[in-house]
Amino acid sequence: MKFNKWTVGLAAAGIVTVPSLIQAQTNLVQTMAAGTSLTGYVDVAAQWNPGTGNGNTPNYAFSHTGVGNTPSTSKADGFNLNVVDIALDKPLDETPWAAGYHVELEFGPDAAALGTDSSYGTGGGDFAVRQAYVTMRTPVGNGIDWKLGVFDTIIGYESTSGPNNPNYTRSYGYTAEPTTHEGLLGTYKLCDAASVTAGVANTFGPMIGSRDTNPGSEGSKTYMAAANLTAPKSWGWLADSSATLGVINGFSAAVPQAFNANGNLTHYYAGFTMSTPVTGLKAGFALDARHPHNASKPEDTWIYGFYTDYQATEKLSFHGRAEYVDDRAGLFSPVGAPPGKGARLFEFTATAQYDLWKNVLSRAEIRWDHASSGPLYGGTANAPTLRNAVLLAANVVYKF
Repeated sequence: MKFNKWTVGLAAAGIVTVPSLIQAQTNLVQTMAAGTSLTGYVDVAAQWNPGTGNGNTPNYAFSHTGVGNTPSTSKADGFNLNVVDIALDKPLDETPWAAGYHVELEFGPDAAALGTDSSYGTGGGDFAVRQAYVTMRTPVGNGIDWKLGVFDTIIGYESTSGPNNPNYTRSYGYTAEPTTHEGLLGTYKLCDAASVTAGVANTFGPMIGSRDTNPGSEGSKTYMAAANLTAPKSWGWLADSSATLGVINGFSAAVPQAFNANGNLTHYYAGFTMSTPVTGLKAGFALDARHPHNASKPEDTWIYGFYTDYQATEKLSFHGRAEYVDDRAGLFSPVGAPPGKGARLFEFTATAQYDLWKNVLSRAEIRWDHASSGPLYGGTANAPTLRNAVLLAANVVYKF
C-alpha cells in the first residue's frame, strides 16, 4: 500500500500507526463501494475434433472465435481462451424505493462473438458490454423491480455465462434465442411461487444502439413477456421444480433476408426443470419456436431440447443434453451457404464435472452432431461432405 510523504512522516513521529492507516484506507474503499461486489470468471478450454474435413464445423453459439463460421475462426483442434468476465453489482436492498446497478464486461473471443458493440457483423474487437443497467424498485403492491439499460434476455434454458450451464458447449436452442436487449424491463412477484416479467427494447439485440431499419419503422420497438413458476417446498420431491413461458416480438438484424423476410420475428419459449424422487437427479425440457414474419415460404425453426443432471457426490456431477432441430431458415447452415438452405439436426452431449480445486469448475465433454437431412459439415459452405461431427473438450473455469 502506498502512502504520501506527509503520512509517512506522521507515522515516523508516532502520531499515527501504519495499521490505523491501512484500516482507514480500507474503510474509505468500502464506503466508496457501498455494498458493491466484484465477481467474475476466466473460461479456458482445449478442444479436439477427430477426423479431417473440419472446414465447416457445427454452427452453434461460441463454436468460433468471433462472428461467422469459417475455418479461420474455428475453435477446433486447439487450445482456446473463451472469455474473461468481470462484473460489478450493487443489488437492491429490502427498502421500498431501493436502487442499485449491475455492470458486466467481457473480454476475449466469445466477447466478440456476442456482438453487442456497434461494429457487430464486421468482426468487432474482443470486448463486449455484456450487461449494464440501473435497477430501481417502485412500491406498488409487492413491489416492481425495474432494469433500465442493457440486460440479458428473459428466455432460455441456458445462460450466456458458461459456468452457469450444465454443459460446456451451447445448445442450438440458445443459439436461436436473443442474448441481450437494450431497453426497460419490469418484474413483479405475485407470490413466492410465481412472478411475471415484461419489457420493451430497441430490437432483439444484441447490438447496443440498434434500431428497426424497416422503411417507416421509426419508433418501432421489441416487446417481451414471461411468466415464471416454482414449486413450493410443500410439494415434496417436486419442490423447486420450475417452469418458464415467454414470448419476444420485434426486429432482429440477424434474420436472413431470404424469402423477402423483413427482419421482424416472434420467438416463443417454454422451459421446464423437474426434480425427481431420485436424490440429486433432475430432468429438463426446452422448446424454442422462431417465426420470421412476411416470408414468402415457411422458414420457421423448431428446436426441442432434453436435459438430465445428476449430482453424484458433492464434487462430481453428470449432465446430458439431446436436441432435435427442424431448421427451415438455414439458421445453422455454414456461413456462405445458399440462403434458406434448411436442415434437420440432432445433437447429443455428455458432460462430466469434477470440482477438484477450490473456485475451479473443471469438466470433460463429448458432443455428436448429426445432420439427418444431408451433409452439412466439412468440405465448403456450398458443398459440405459430412453428416456427422464429433467434439471432445476439456473446460476449466476459475470463478472469483
